[in-house]
Amino acid sequence: MKRFNTHSLRPRSAALCLAIMAIPLAACVTRGTHDTVVGDLEERNSKLESRVRDLERSNRSLSDERAELLDSMEDLRQEREDLSVDVAKLQKTKDLLSAHLREREEEVHELSKLKSTYQGLVDELEQEVTAGQIQIEQLSEGVRVNLSQEILFRSGAVQLEPHGVEVLRKVAGQLSGTSHVIEVQGHTDDVPLSVNLAQRWGTNWELAGARAASVVRLLQEEQVHPDRLTAVSFGEFAPVSSNDSAEGRARNRRIEIRLKPVEDPAMIQVPAAGAPEAEVAPGS
Repeated sequence: MKRFNTHSLRPRSAALCLAIMAIPLAACVTRGTHDTVVGDLEERNSKLESRVRDLERSNRSLSDERAELLDSMEDLRQEREDLSVDVAKLQKTKDLLSAHLREREEEVHELSKLKSTYQGLVDELEQEVTAGQIQIEQLSEGVRVNLSQEILFRSGAVQLEPHGVEVLRKVAGQLSGTSHVIEVQGHTDDVPLSVNLAQRWGTNWELAGARAASVVRLLQEEQVHPDRLTAVSFGEFAPVSSNDSAEGRARNRRIEIRLKPVEDPAMIQVPAAGAPEAEVAPGS
């Protein structure tokens, strides 16, 4: 029988045993490390998930705040627009009130001037007013000066008498300071013109118009601007009294000077210095 050398087998067996014993030890270290790594990863993942949830909550909160801010901005924008509209309305109201105030101030100024003109006429023509030859009346929008024919014209004439010229010069001195339109009205009674006068004037229309034009021309000569002057004939058709009596007919034969407000101030144009003034034709 063949013998084995037991001494040569012993080292090999020991090495083999050591190798076999090392296998489970190596496996044990690997699983522990794996568990540790897995545990770390799970913990990190849990923290990341928690962080993500926190960020998501923060994002939702920021989104809500952003939405609220946008709503607030929209509300502020709408309020700003509303305020702009209110400011525009208030500015318009202010402008209207300012315009009305200027108009009232101008009216007060004009009324003050008108009152001054009225008082000046009364003072200048006190003698004629006392004698009943002239009537002066302050109206709501102007002044009416009623001049009897007897102090201005001879019967059937259109040339002003000297006393009439003197009276009208006093009137012109007061009218030159006003800004009103000056309407000179010619009036007659209802008695038809004589044959001689009819041959010259035709009817009371033309006679009254020629007398009004004579007054207008004198006022122009006394520096009342012609753009403010108008000559009008009413003939016999605007009586202030009955024509059935001599006294009534005398009151109807008159020249009325009316101060009226200017409807369109642009129509009143003062010519440049040195420019010729327009002539006023009789009957215009």
